[in-house]
Amino acid sequence: MATPTLPFVSVIVPCRNEERFIRDCLERILATTYPHDRLEILVVDGWSDDATRAIIEEMAEQYPQLRMLDNARRITPAALNIAIRAAGGDLVVRMDAHAYFPPDYIERLVVALEETGADIVGGAIHTRPADDTATAQAIALAMQHPFGVGNSSFRIGTQVRRPADHVPFFACRRTLFNRVGLFDEELVRNQDGEFSWRVLRHGGQILLIPEARAEYFARDSLSKLARMFFQYGYYKVLTAYKVRRLMTVRQVIPPVFLLTLGAVALLALWQPIGAYFLLGLLATYAAAVGAASLHAGRGATARCAIVLLVVFPIMHFGHGIGQLRRAAELLFRVRSQQGDGTLVPLSR
Repeated sequence: MATPTLPFVSVIVPCRNEERFIRDCLERILATTYPHDRLEILVVDGWSDDATRAIIEEMAEQYPQLRMLDNARRITPAALNIAIRAAGGDLVVRMDAHAYFPPDYIERLVVALEETGADIVGGAIHTRPADDTATAQAIALAMQHPFGVGNSSFRIGTQVRRPADHVPFFACRRTLFNRVGLFDEELVRNQDGEFSWRVLRHGGQILLIPEARAEYFARDSLSKLARMFFQYGYYKVLTAYKVRRLMTVRQVIPPVFLLTLGAVALLALWQPIGAYFLLGLLATYAAAVGAASLHAGRGATARCAIVLLVVFPIMHFGHGIGQLRRAAELLFRVRSQQGDGTLVPLSR
């Protein structure tokens, strides 16, 4: 790429307590094929209490295009907005400390923006286990299987460029934020999904490009997975409430399933036939979990396939319970503390 004609790019990376990943992540970003004199990297740290800040400061001394910013609120949307306000680039590329990006990732996004005229372009992600345990491997497999994440094309993959309702690690022109606004800081989770909705509402186009592909590290424990999907569900409802519509049909499947399960269980207390309905529903779900676990775990160890039998229900039930809790809080006007960064921090 010819440097004089290239747009200046601001890469923004929110992080907190990422000492395991931050050095490798930044080194891979710095290995980009995009010219360094047309690039700045803004790492926004949420007051990490591990070695993350020291690592960033050490690397910033070595690489002048790397700069650390502080995020006192410690939540993702605040970090993104801090970086966008500080960005000096014509284009903004949003990256993640818990992901690895190939050297040509930025270049491919820039080229796609120029070729297509889309408002946002982003690549697909390949989910990798956070460690070598069967649990981490099972979580990674479930996070890229349709039974776990539905028809989310950036997770399950695509072979051709296609319009999307959302892409995770994206590039856009900085002027887009002037047109549609910054990230909603009330949405501690799903702020990027709501932002994508605003782009589409303003007539914008979001494009998924398969030639750009990042590696994302999933959670490494069942408790972290449960917390993540509970939060996903919780903030999906808040997002839908704020925009006055469902973002996607797939998001209502978990709470509808849980409500159906609860209704049939209540029926079983009153009518004997309800017990048969309940057993049939549970048996059908168990069969679906078993089939999906066999499919997702093909080629994996037997232990990994067994853990998948637990991972899928955790994802479904966590998402559904999170949605139902937030819906109940909104219905009964219960004050929520989930926006507090001490309760839902940027770190895992």
